[in-house]
Amino acid sequence: MGTVVGMYDIVIRGGFVVDGSGTPGLRTDVAIDGDRIAAVGTGIGRGRREIDAEGLTVTPGWVDVHTHYDAQASWDPFLTPSSWHGVTTAVMGNCGVGFAPAAPDRHEWLIELMEGVEDIPGSAMTEGITWQWESFPEFLDALDARQYALDIGAQVAHGPVRGYVMGDRGAANEPATADDIAAMAAIVADGLRAGALGFSTSRTPIHRSKSGELVPGTHADADELYGIADALARVGHGVFQFAPDHAYVPSQEWPWMRELARRSGRTVSVNLNQPDDAPDLWREVLGLLDEARADGIPIVAQVAGRVVGLLMCLEGSFNPLSFHPAYGSIAQLPLADRVHALQHPDLRARLVHEVPDDGGLFSKVVLDNLHKFWAVADGDIDYEPEAADSIAARAVASGRPPMELVLDQLCAHDGNGMILTPFFNYAYGDLSFTYEAHLHPSTRMGLADAGAHCGVICDGGTPTFMLTHWTRDRRRGPKLPLELVVHRQTRQTAELYGLGDRGLLAPGLRADVNLIDLDRLTFGPPRMVHDLPGGARRLVQKADGYVSTFVGGVQTVDHDEFTGELPGRLVRGPRTAPVLRA
Repeated sequence: MGTVVGMYDIVIRGGFVVDGSGTPGLRTDVAIDGDRIAAVGTGIGRGRREIDAEGLTVTPGWVDVHTHYDAQASWDPFLTPSSWHGVTTAVMGNCGVGFAPAAPDRHEWLIELMEGVEDIPGSAMTEGITWQWESFPEFLDALDARQYALDIGAQVAHGPVRGYVMGDRGAANEPATADDIAAMAAIVADGLRAGALGFSTSRTPIHRSKSGELVPGTHADADELYGIADALARVGHGVFQFAPDHAYVPSQEWPWMRELARRSGRTVSVNLNQPDDAPDLWREVLGLLDEARADGIPIVAQVAGRVVGLLMCLEGSFNPLSFHPAYGSIAQLPLADRVHALQHPDLRARLVHEVPDDGGLFSKVVLDNLHKFWAVADGDIDYEPEAADSIAARAVASGRPPMELVLDQLCAHDGNGMILTPFFNYAYGDLSFTYEAHLHPSTRMGLADAGAHCGVICDGGTPTFMLTHWTRDRRRGPKLPLELVVHRQTRQTAELYGLGDRGLLAPGLRADVNLIDLDRLTFGPPRMVHDLPGGARRLVQKADGYVSTFVGGVQTVDHDEFTGELPGRLVRGPRTAPVLRA
C-alpha cells in the first residue's frame, strides 16, 4: 500500500497539552511529521500511528541546562538518569570543569579535577573516557560521532582551558598574563564557533580537585573574565555560567558580573543557593537581578528544584560514622562484612556513646547537626521533611540515643539505608526559599547536576520532582502551577541557551515530547548501583509514569523502559525556530 497523502507520521490524541509557553493547558491533539511538530489543535487529520493520550499530560521534553555528562557521554548512549526522567536535551560542561582542551599529559589531572569537584569515580573515568581529542572542536567531533537517547550540548570549561594554556601556573591559580588571556579567549572562541553553547567557571572554595586544589580560575581577576567574555561577544553567542561563593555574590561578585554582562551583551547565569550561614542573602540577590533586568542587563540566577541534599549511606562517599575513629577499622570492608561488624556490641557502644577526642570535629559535623538528619524511608523519600521527623527529634521522642538511630538506619535494608541532610536551600526548615525563587522572572531552572556527585547527591530526577512535588503533592506550603513548572524546564531553559527550535509544542519545532501519567508519576528512594565502567558505584533514582518520550519524533521511552532507539545527537551552537510558510 502506498503512502497516504496528507497523513501525519504520528498523531497524539486527546491528551492534556501543556505546550511549554506558560499558557494554560488544554485538551487537544498533537501531530508529528519526521522530527518536527506538524500541528497542534483539534480537527487534525489521521496519523500513520495514532496514540490515545486520554488521561495523560503531554509536554515538550525537558531541557536540562545543568548536567555533568562530560565523561559519561564517552560510554553511555542512554545518559541516565536524565533519560529516565523525560529529559530530551541536556547541557554539560558546567561549573568550570570538563575534558577539553586536553593535552595528552593532562588526562589524569583533568580526571582528578572532575573527581574532586563532581564526585564521579576516577576509576570509571579512567576506564571509560575515550580521549579521541585534544582541542575543544575535536571533543565536539567525538561527541558528534556518537548516538544518544537524547540531544546533548556542551560548554567550554575554564579549568581545562586554563590548564592547557598556562600549565602548572594555571592549575595553581596564578594570575594570567595578557598573553595568557588572549590565548584562553582564542580557545573559547574556537569552541563556540565549533558549536559550544557557552563558557563556565567556578569561584567557590567548595570546588576542589581530588588533591584538594581549587579549580583553576577560582581566583581569576576581572580582566581575565572580561577577556573571555569578549570572545563570546565576538562570536555572538554563548552563556557565561558560573558557580559562586554564595555568601559573596552581592559584595564581591556582582560588580564584575554586571559589567561583564553589560560589555559583552551575553547572559550571565549564576548559581543561586541558600546557605545556612546566610539564609536571607538570596533576597538581596533577587533585588540586584531586578535592577539588572530594569537596566536591560542580561543576568539570571540558576536555582534548584529541591534541597541540595546529601544522601549518606555506607556505600556512599561518606556517612556520619566516617567521622568517628572507631569506624576506621572496618571502613574498607565489603558492605556485608561492615554491616555484620556494626552489630558487634563493643563497636556499637563506641559509635553510639563515645565522643572522640578530635578537636570537636565529630561534634561539629555530626552531633550538632542531628536536627538536620532525616532517615529515608524504604518506599519513598521526603524532600521537604518536618523538624519533628528528624533523627534528633525522634531520639527525644523515643528516649533512645540519636547515634543509635543513625546506626540502625545505615544498617537497614542490608546496609542500604540512607540519611538525608540538606546542604543548601533548607535554612528555613522548608522549601519556601525555593518556592519564591521559582516565581522570580530572572531565575532559571537548573542545578540538578545529573551525571555528577555519584556517591552523595542524586538530583538528576529533579525534572520529575518538579511535577510530583510542586504541582501535585506539596503539603507544607503553596504549590506551583503546572504550566509554570513545564515552562521553566522547557521553553525557558531552551531559550536561555539559544535553542529556539525546541521546548515548545508548536508547528515547526522539534518533536521532543513527553506523555506523562501525572496521577501516578513518582519515584522511589535513590539506590546505589555499580554500573559505571569497572563496576564503580553511583546513586540513581528512576521514574515511574513516563508513558512515552519522543526525541526528534522517535520514541525512546515506552512505559518507563527504553525502546533502544538512539535519535539523540550533539547540538552545535544556537538554533532558531524555523520560519513557517503560510
